[in-house]
Amino acid sequence: MAHQGDLKLLFCIFFVICCSTATLSQIAIDCCLSVSNKEIDKRLIVDYSEQPRGCSIGATILVTRLGKQLCAPTKDEQWVQNTIKHVDHLKQKCKKGNYKGRRCFGVKHE
Repeated sequence: MAHQGDLKLLFCIFFVICCSTATLSQIAIDCCLSVSNKEIDKRLIVDYSEQPRGCSIGATILVTRLGKQLCAPTKDEQWVQNTIKHVDHLKQKCKKGNYKGRRCFGVKHE
């Protein structure tokens, strides 16, 4: 009888492990499905990142002061490059000023 109990326990453990690995392998990646070529005022943007490689299109994700994420073209576009330079400069200034002032609203601490 103890043998059947051991088999049931082993089966339950095996089942839980299989289910958890199946769930972990299906983690969704948040991707831009399209990009807007409309230039965005760089003063509204406080952060940026490149879209992950697992997505179907290349994009730069721009983050506004209120945390909204906007899908822009890749860094090949001149206005995107200018926006990134502006954000990098803003982050440096805010870090030096201890993130005080209106200009630093929404800028994440590094």
